[in-house]
Amino acid sequence: MHMKVLVLGSGGREHAFAWKITQSKQLEKLYVAPGNAGTAEIAENIDINPNDFEKVKAFVLDKAINMVIVGPEDPLVNGIHDFFLADEKLNHISVIGPEKLAAQLEGSKDFAKDFMARHNIPTAKYKSITADNLDEGYEFLESLKAPFVLKADGLAAGKGVLIIDNLEEAKQSLKDMIGGMFGSASSTVVIEEFLSGIELSVFVLTDGKNYKILAEAKDYKRIGEGDTGLNTGGMGAISPVHFANKEFMSKVEDRIIKPTIDGFQKDNTPYKGFVFIGLMKVGDEPLVIEYNVRMGDPETEVVLPRIKSDFLDLMTAVAEENLDKIELELDPRTVTTVMLVSGGYPEAYEKGKSISGLDQVSDSIVFHAGTTNNNNEVVTNGGRVIAVSSYGENIANAIEKSFRNAEKIQFEGKYYRKDIGIDLQ
Repeated sequence: MHMKVLVLGSGGREHAFAWKITQSKQLEKLYVAPGNAGTAEIAENIDINPNDFEKVKAFVLDKAINMVIVGPEDPLVNGIHDFFLADEKLNHISVIGPEKLAAQLEGSKDFAKDFMARHNIPTAKYKSITADNLDEGYEFLESLKAPFVLKADGLAAGKGVLIIDNLEEAKQSLKDMIGGMFGSASSTVVIEEFLSGIELSVFVLTDGKNYKILAEAKDYKRIGEGDTGLNTGGMGAISPVHFANKEFMSKVEDRIIKPTIDGFQKDNTPYKGFVFIGLMKVGDEPLVIEYNVRMGDPETEVVLPRIKSDFLDLMTAVAEENLDKIELELDPRTVTTVMLVSGGYPEAYEKGKSISGLDQVSDSIVFHAGTTNNNNEVVTNGGRVIAVSSYGENIANAIEKSFRNAEKIQFEGKYYRKDIGIDLQ
């Protein structure tokens, strides 16, 4: 099979997808929309917004694309898969990523919590609050121990979560959120019990009935060393994670992964794509913090390098619903990634800074996140600019390579965390 593939998105996750897909014996031609300076080196970038479904349609038909792999959550929550299925010119084309209903697992915290309750999947105690039951919200807060977790129900670009130590302040913030602090995303707020433990992400690929556990990873969300400062899209990641041992992962599979995939079938919710399960290990028990309906970033930059199987074989099996027929082979080595970010990120930062030293990197893989080409020069084009991924026999060995190469890449205002993985060594 010679496949023409379109990847939607422009970040480090999509560059990692493209890097992996180009190794496939099935590939004939790869396009990325809109892509970045990294994808431009290995695929053809197309200037299309992934949320402009009509433009995506025109391109897909023009180039006779066989498969569309959706990187970010927005097009999935907006229903790109449904759009393809409803169009007789498009409905034979494979789309990797769930339909709109299942994408609510990420698009709505309330939907996700209802799903977990319905299928007995362990998670924190919670209550969904709107302007109509604000008093119940106050009562629920009073029943919990501090700190208090308030989450905007809708997509707020990763910013819609408040963790507050003081009860009165939490009540006031609840009122402010419902009043529009995060726009319409917080018209419903999920109040959640605070879980104390260590976080990890588990990535699962499913065709709706069969699944493969791709790998687990730990990412580092805070801008500052020692996990301090503002939340970002992610400053680095490690896979595998030693505290997720066999015993723990079997609990994750039995209590969380199996009931999740079974849940899709019981709810009659078709699901073809990635399930990103954000977990908290509390003692030795796994609890779900959240679901995402796509791969994470920067975790993709450590998970994909560990997949030895042909990526398009896996994607085809998802599309054809015979994932059980495929052997997934994982690299036992550790992979680490370190994210180089723009000065000022996650707040205001400048774009268009020229990047040098990419050709000096050795022993690491450079995944572009926020980059573009400007007059044949690679320049910064986002807050998170480049992810430097490395293989190693252990975390110390892999991370040393990532840090060494992070030093070689230069752009004005460059910053990265120098403590990625230290807590796991």
